Amino acid sequence: MTLSDFTRDRKPEDALVAAPVEARPATEVLDPAGRAGSRVPRRRLADSGVLAAVLSAAAFGTSGSFAKALLDTGWSSGAIVLLRVGIAAGLLLGPAVVACRGRWGLVRGESGLILLYGLVAVAGCQVAYFNAVQHLSVGVALLLEYGGTVLVVLWMWLQTRRAPRRLTWAGILVALLGLGLVLDITGQSRPDAAGVVWGLLAAVGLAVFFVTAGNSDSRLPPVVPAAFGMAVGAVALAVLGLARVLPLRFVTTDVVVAGQHLPWWGAIGELAVIAAAAAYLLGTFATRRLGSTVASFVGLSEVLFAILFAWLLLGELPRPVQLVGGVLIVAGVVAVRAGELGGRRG
Repeated sequence: MTLSDFTRDRKPEDALVAAPVEARPATEVLDPAGRAGSRVPRRRLADSGVLAAVLSAAAFGTSGSFAKALLDTGWSSGAIVLLRVGIAAGLLLGPAVVACRGRWGLVRGESGLILLYGLVAVAGCQVAYFNAVQHLSVGVALLLEYGGTVLVVLWMWLQTRRAPRRLTWAGILVALLGLGLVLDITGQSRPDAAGVVWGLLAAVGLAVFFVTAGNSDSRLPPVVPAAFGMAVGAVALAVLGLARVLPLRFVTTDVVVAGQHLPWWGAIGELAVIAAAAAYLLGTFATRRLGSTVASFVGLSEVLFAILFAWLLLGELPRPVQLVGGVLIVAGVVAVRAGELGGRRG
């Protein structure tokens, strides 16, 4: 099922709702809870999208430190992901049902995208990434996953039949170069083939997240696909666990974060509430505002936040080469944004 399947029978009067927010100077939009808002200038919509994208990246960036603390006590990655996604889905399902306001026909109409979001962007991406980490260093695995940003550009190229501008391609290269420096992957031994395959599958999952979350034709508020998608992902992870495809190992030992002992449920709570529920909801909202390409590259800042939180919580100091990489990532994001804006004016 493709995005065109959901837009084939759209009526002319739906155009105001379905058109991307950046294509009109001011419009009436739905807030994350689904309520109609006032007419908002395009610049304010873009600014709110950038803020939401940065906050989403920061929320996602906390996951590495807390997950590592749990893994050090004996938790399996599958158990962490299952509880993280399952609790987050439970937190968002109530607001999602309220936001639907009985418009279940719209939910059924977008059920294909919700399933894709949950199975690939949530469950598949996280499982693939953790499997990649088993064979590769975290740096190489993350670099492979964030190769999904390039897949987003290629997908949008296929959808619109418009080749990215040179400035967009330059931004891609600069951002990926910066990401490589931030992750400090120089001097790595030859990657394991199985790890590379898992890392590339994680990249596909990341790309699917930005493409499905950025569906400008969707008439559902962002909380709905985020909640239902994570519910689908949690069910899929539970099934994999019961089938013994995904190892599930739970430990009740306290974890150590920032030199302090924290109960295991505190770490799980952070991963579920902040690094999942808030992060996915903000990410979906941001992608609706910015579009898939720009949101995916702003999402690269997650790596910077991950390093910052690892420094503050685990005492892992960033190296000077990583700071240089951070500057390149910011420059790449600016170039991609400028390339997209220039393409729209053209």
